[in-house]
Amino acid sequence: MKQQYTVGMTVNRKSEHVNVEAEDALVAALMVKLDKPAAHINYVRPKNKRGDRRHPSHEMSAPAA
Repeated sequence: MKQQYTVGMTVNRKSEHVNVEAEDALVAALMVKLDKPAAHINYVRPKNKRGDRRHPSHEMSAPAA
């Protein structure tokens, strides 16, 4: 069962966060790391509808199979 996760990271001394759909938090972090190898993963948490509405993040596209 897939769930939405928010992954916070630092890329070139700039903080970013993206939403990822994955089976668990580790897979979500690895998907972001594959997409942006230079990123330092700061946190992974389940997507929070209320908080994420106030501070929207970017959606990450699914990797090509």
